[in-house]
Amino acid sequence: QVQLVESGGGLVQPGGSLRLSCAASGTIASVDTMGWYRQAPGKQRELVALITRDGVPNYGDSVKGRVTISRDNDKDTVYLQMNMLKPEDTASYYCNIKNVYGVTMKWGKGTLVTVSS
Repeated sequence: QVQLVESGGGLVQPGGSLRLSCAASGTIASVDTMGWYRQAPGKQRELVALITRDGVPNYGDSVKGRVTISRDNDKDTVYLQMNMLKPEDTASYYCNIKNVYGVTMKWGKGTLVTVSS
């Protein structure tokens, strides 16, 4: 069993910054990729950013240049630094972990990010 604990969501003004964290625990030896997806009301879930155990990132087109994903393998934690936030970034952000084959092992419960003045 793997557990994911997400934190860092909240309300931020347009142009502001926010940092999300997701810590994994449990049977995590087979975890390779960690990262984030998001889903806004009425929209499909979309990729925000992923990072492999070796530190190779992959960003969604809508956030490229504004977010940075990083990972601490010793703490089994992934971080998402989001800058220059826009109202359209408002969504629930879900932590995701995948095995070496790219298969999702677990979704987090989600943390809400609201960008509004």
